Amino acid sequence: MRYLLDTHTLLWYLEGNPRLSTLAKEKIENIDNQIFVSIISLWEIAIKVNIGKLDLQSSYTDLLESLPTYQIQILHLTVEDTIFYLDLPTHHKDPFDRILISQMKNRNLPIVGADDVFDSYEIERVW
Repeated sequence: MRYLLDTHTLLWYLEGNPRLSTLAKEKIENIDNQIFVSIISLWEIAIKVNIGKLDLQSSYTDLLESLPTYQIQILHLTVEDTIFYLDLPTHHKDPFDRILISQMKNRNLPIVGADDVFDSYEIERVW
């Protein structure tokens, strides 16, 4: 199965945060699963670190370098993702999450994340 990690899910997993659900951890660590993080999540982290809204346990560069260790692949944006964005209802106001939703819908990927606003869209959320 293929899964897209929400930004907080990636951070909580890499930092060993106890708020990460047991099911989320199982999905990430199951070697039969393909795990993705969106380039948008990486932008979100970089922006929040830059403006002082997010402190990481290690450097941003260390975070990036750790992704292959956990077999987490980067999901890049496509023109098709923008087409899905155009038709999204505005249940969710966060632009980063709206782009994630577009990527999920375009690729039919479930998201691993705690944000229940995702449930307002026709996507699968695992938590």
